[in-house]
Amino acid sequence: MRPRRPRPMQPSPDETRRDAAEDTQWSRPECQVWTGTLLLGTCLLYCARVSMPVCAASMSQDFGWNKKEAGVVLSSFFWGYCLTQVVGGHLGDRIGGEKVILLSASAWGFITVATPLLAHLGSAHLAFMTFSRILTGLLQGVYFPALTSLLSQKVRESERAFTYSTVGAGSQFGTLVTGAVGSLLLDWYGWPSVFYFSGGLTLLWVGYVYRCLLSERDLILALGILAQGLPVSRHTKVPWRQLFRKPSVWAAIVSQLSAACSFFILLSWLPTFFKETFPSSKGWVFNVVPWLVAIPASLLSGLLSDHLINQGYRTITVRKFMQVMGLGLSSVFALCLGHTSSFCNSVVFASASIGLQTFNHRAPHAASGLLGPGCVVGVCLGGYLIETTGSWTSVFNLVAAISSLGLCTFLVFGKAQRVDLSPAHEDL
Repeated sequence: MRPRRPRPMQPSPDETRRDAAEDTQWSRPECQVWTGTLLLGTCLLYCARVSMPVCAASMSQDFGWNKKEAGVVLSSFFWGYCLTQVVGGHLGDRIGGEKVILLSASAWGFITVATPLLAHLGSAHLAFMTFSRILTGLLQGVYFPALTSLLSQKVRESERAFTYSTVGAGSQFGTLVTGAVGSLLLDWYGWPSVFYFSGGLTLLWVGYVYRCLLSERDLILALGILAQGLPVSRHTKVPWRQLFRKPSVWAAIVSQLSAACSFFILLSWLPTFFKETFPSSKGWVFNVVPWLVAIPASLLSGLLSDHLINQGYRTITVRKFMQVMGLGLSSVFALCLGHTSSFCNSVVFASASIGLQTFNHRAPHAASGLLGPGCVVGVCLGGYLIETTGSWTSVFNLVAAISSLGLCTFLVFGKAQRVDLSPAHEDL
């Protein structure tokens, strides 16, 4: 009797899914090309985003805006930005993150280029500018969720964190580019040239991605899916009600909301502060130096955090220390901005405050929907205080107060344990 041959083992469903996922991932050369392309895309995203703060003082002068009206325009970006966070991730999972990014970039690039035209359509300059910034925020709100979806599908897990951090560094480079080139264009050709520059580069980037990295057929299929509409799932595996009952969750949300609000108040109002307080100063100095400091400070904060944890310090201790630096010490330098009449000191204090704010950790997903409204209120309130008090000191006091609230909340209630509603995990 012949012995029976053993049957070949069938792969498990998990192994089948893993193999399928690996087949769709980028090869190393593809990953390098896409990483560079997305780094440039993030840079251009912030070029378009920062164009308005750089031009706000000149536009206010041309259109007769007071600080309250300028605050409305500066904050209106976040009205739209907070509405498309979840949509961006859902679209990325459904049609592909790269297609979402390309479609949104083509739209926000066009709107940015058209901003000077919109500003001169009629006498309602404030309404047109507010509308264009809301629309820009809506379109840019899908970028980072779609980026996260794309990298989670296309990049090997062992390389995912490095790739995301590399692409994310484009935010600081974009702010730096607009601060440098935009300030020169503003002095030489006026504020419309800044929007033409940032929007035009975005459209060139869109053309490159479309011609070299994506096929026309894929985009047509993606547009077809969008035209049919996306199903909305009513079921969720995340127990939001239970999560929001935990003080540590609210501590993380409040601290990151405070950090984002303080950061965007400074980002929005610092160019106008320097322009009005030191009229003879060069824009390429005060719009560039703080971001030259922020880039190495961001890298240093990550290295320092990892080093302290590797040296045996508890994770919660390290996180609270980073919050003391990012919220506490940065607010001290913000306060100093309101009590100096020296241009050099003001640049140093602004650079120190912006640089130290990079020590804050990235906001949790639960807070992402709250960051937009928080930034709207903060930036608008800053304009109201300047107009009412006639003093820039009130704005920097506001930054310090918001930062102190976030810091105290995190120091009292913050934890470093995984929030999975299970008591089995210890505080680290």
